[in-house]
Amino acid sequence: MLRVAVDAMGGDHAPAEVIKGALGAVDRKDDLQVFLVGSEEIIRKNIGHKPISPRVKVIHAEEVITNDEEPGLAVFSKRKSSLITAMQMVRRGEADAVLSAGNTGALMGGGLIFLERIGGIRRPALLTIIPILKGEGTVLLDIGANMDAKPEHLLHYALMGQIYAREVLGKKQPRVSLLNVGSEKNKGNAQVKSAYKLMRENVPYFMGNLEATDIFRGKTDVLVCDGFTGNVLLKTIEGLSGDLFAFLDQEIKKDLKARDAQSAFRPVMQKIQAVLDESEYGGSLLIGVKGACFKCHGSSREKAIRQAILKQVYPFVSRNTNQKIEEALRQSSAGMR
Repeated sequence: MLRVAVDAMGGDHAPAEVIKGALGAVDRKDDLQVFLVGSEEIIRKNIGHKPISPRVKVIHAEEVITNDEEPGLAVFSKRKSSLITAMQMVRRGEADAVLSAGNTGALMGGGLIFLERIGGIRRPALLTIIPILKGEGTVLLDIGANMDAKPEHLLHYALMGQIYAREVLGKKQPRVSLLNVGSEKNKGNAQVKSAYKLMRENVPYFMGNLEATDIFRGKTDVLVCDGFTGNVLLKTIEGLSGDLFAFLDQEIKKDLKARDAQSAFRPVMQKIQAVLDESEYGGSLLIGVKGACFKCHGSSREKAIRQAILKQVYPFVSRNTNQKIEEALRQSSAGMR
């Protein structure tokens, strides 16, 4: 049985949407158990009288870490919060993974303190899947855990991202690229140039530098960058995709001919929207810590929570991905730098 401790109180739409997403995941996997962590009274009120699986348990936690709290202080002062209680369950071996849509800084800080880093990893990273027009998506890391990464940190991201792509996305020989301002090996700043050399020497199927214009063309399986660049890139993608479809809808309503033809091309538009839907994979992974630690977007609703559990948590844990990362680092002298 794969056990997931869900911070039911974290997120803009918690606990209702978080609970619905977790229950939906349990309904789709017979070997999945979910612990809903938070105020027992509030959780049971949201569940109501509808029957739920015996594989759903409520774990009471009397405190909540809100998004506006200072992460470091909250981690130490709110040990009875839903987030820290869920993490402690993973630390004690009572759960296999923790998932939260709450305070990102608290999740990262708590992950480092309570779950600890994998041996050889100096800086864990936040990893997510970005949709591409053809294929299973591209692994992107880091998206915000470390704003200033050293070249050896980027090398570790590449090694971890490659194993994730193989184990979770099923890519047999995952290609790795370094996000840069040009494809030539001598392009970029000192950080990227040094990382290029390390990856060329230590990462199988390293494809070199990749420009942002090629991200959606399926030219790589793993895209590596520092947290500042990755966070800007991710938010640009999310903002553009949402605004683009809103703009198209607005312009169609203004044009009589376009309105008349809308029903004809609606299936195509819906297909494109589905491909670019950020909730399809649901969230991100704090990769590089010993316990499986997943972060959903603060605005996540039912689908995003459900998909994060089914498409990220479940395959990552069931395929022992963390253990495989540790084994790969032990075998690689680069992993012990």
